[in-house]
Amino acid sequence: QHWLATGRASPRLVLVVVFVALLLDNILLTVVVPIVPTFLYSTEYEGANSSVSSALPEPTPAAPRAPLFSSVLSYFDNTTVPVWGFTSAVEPPKGTGSSPPGHPPSIPPAPPRGCLEGGEFLAQENTRVGLLFASKALVQLLVNPWVGLLTNRIGYHIPMFIGFTIMFLSTVMFAFSGTYTLLFIARALQGVGSSFSSVAGLGLLASVYPDDSERGSAMGIALGGLALGVLIGAPFGSVMYEFVGKASPFLVLAFLALLDGALQLCILQPSRISPESTKATPVSTLLRDPYILVAAGALCFSNMGVAMLEPTLPIWMLQTMCSPQWQLGMAFLPASISYLIGTNLFGILANRMGRWLCSMIGMAVVGISLLCVPLATNIYGLIGPNAGLGFAIGMVDSSMMPIMGYLVDLRHTSAYGTVYAIADVAFCMGFAVGPSTGGAIVRALGFPWLMVIVGVLNVAYAPLCWLLRSPPATEEKMAILSQERPVPPKSYAPKGALREFPLTEESDAEAENVE
Repeated sequence: QHWLATGRASPRLVLVVVFVALLLDNILLTVVVPIVPTFLYSTEYEGANSSVSSALPEPTPAAPRAPLFSSVLSYFDNTTVPVWGFTSAVEPPKGTGSSPPGHPPSIPPAPPRGCLEGGEFLAQENTRVGLLFASKALVQLLVNPWVGLLTNRIGYHIPMFIGFTIMFLSTVMFAFSGTYTLLFIARALQGVGSSFSSVAGLGLLASVYPDDSERGSAMGIALGGLALGVLIGAPFGSVMYEFVGKASPFLVLAFLALLDGALQLCILQPSRISPESTKATPVSTLLRDPYILVAAGALCFSNMGVAMLEPTLPIWMLQTMCSPQWQLGMAFLPASISYLIGTNLFGILANRMGRWLCSMIGMAVVGISLLCVPLATNIYGLIGPNAGLGFAIGMVDSSMMPIMGYLVDLRHTSAYGTVYAIADVAFCMGFAVGPSTGGAIVRALGFPWLMVIVGVLNVAYAPLCWLLRSPPATEEKMAILSQERPVPPKSYAPKGALREFPLTEESDAEAENVE
C-alpha cells in the first residue's frame, strides 16, 4: 500500500504507464504490416488457384501430361513459367525439390527465393491493404476530438483505461480473423482504443510535467515507447508469422495488454474523476491558431511518408526484389531503430538548439530520404534511406509534441486534452491519407513516383517551421502569467494545473520542497 501511494504521487510512474500504453499500441500498429499482404495472398489468390488445381484429375506420370502442372509448380518461381515448363523428369524447375515430375509436390506457404505470381492481384492488393491500414487512422481521426472533450470533463485516468480495454479486444480479434472484412473491423476497432490511449496519455504527461524542459524530455521518452513499438512490431510479426503462425504475435500482445491494464489499475486509479481545474479553450479557437496549425501540419506530412511506405513497400519488394516473408518486416528495422534514437536524443537537444530548427531540418531529411528509397535494388539498399527517414521523423515528433503543450500554455488556457487531440488528429491524417491514397498512386503512376511526390511535399513544407521560432503570447495570457508566475519562472503553466498530480498532501509537500 505504501508503494502504491508513493507510485500514484510519482510523475515517473505515470510516464511508465504512458510509455507502455504507447508501446503496445504501436506494436499492434506495425505487427500487421508484413502479415496482411502475404496472408491475403495465401488465403485469397493461392487458395483460389489451389482449389481449382485440386479439382483436376491426377494424371499418370507420363511426359505428355507434365505441362498441366507447370502452373502449379510456378508458385515457387514464376520466372520459370514462360521458359522452363516441364521438359525433363530429371531436372525440375528451381525450388521444386526432388518431387517426381508427374506428381505435384506439397505447396509451402511462400517461396524461399521467388517472386510471387499474380501481378494483377498484387496491384489490386496495394489499394485493399492501403484501405485496411488507413481504417485505423480514419476512425481515430473521428474519435479524437470527442476524447479530447471527454478528458477535459472527467480527467485522463478513465479514458486511458477505456483505451486499454478496447485495444485488448482488437488484439484478440486480429488473432482469430480469417477474412479481409474481419481484419478491417479489428483494425478500425484498434483506432478507437488508440485514440483514447494516445490523447489521454499525452495530456496526462503534459499535466504532470508543467516545466517546459522537463516536459520535452518526458515527451521524448514517451515517444520512445512509440518508436520501440514500431521497432519491434514489423520484425516480430514477420518472424512469428512465418515460423509459428498468424495468431501467435497477437496472442502475445494480448497477454502484454493485460499486464498493462493491471499496471493502470494500480497507478492511475481509473475510477477517479478529476476534471481539469481550468476551463479548456474550445477546439474551434485552437484550430484558428496559425501556430498550432503549422505544428500540426509538420506532424501530418512527416508521418505521411512512413504511412505510405507501410502498405506499398512490402508489395514493391515482392514484385521487384523477390523478397522472402521475413525480409518484409526487417525492411522497417533501420527506420525504427533510428526513430528510437532520434526521439530520445532530440527530446533533450531540441530545446537547446531550437525546436523550430530541429523540426525544419527533420522535414527536409524526411523528403530526401523518401526520394532515395526507389533507388534500392535489394533490402540492403533500403537501410540508408529508411534509417534517415526514421531519424528525421524522430526529430520532428520530439520537437512538435512539446511545442503543442507550450503553445497552449503561452496563448490559451493550460488544459491539454484538446490540443493533444489536435496533435493526434494531425498524426492520424498522415496515416489515413497516406495508405489510402498511396495504393491508388502506386497503381496509377508506380511506386517511385509516389516517393517523389511525398518527398517533395516534405521539403516544400519544411520552411514553414521557421514561424514557430518565437510565437507571441496573447495580451490576456501575458497578464495572467505575470500574476501567477513564481520567482524565478520556469514554466508557463498556471498553479491550478499542478494539482492533477501529485494526488496526496504528503507528496504535494515533497514536491514543494524539491522546488
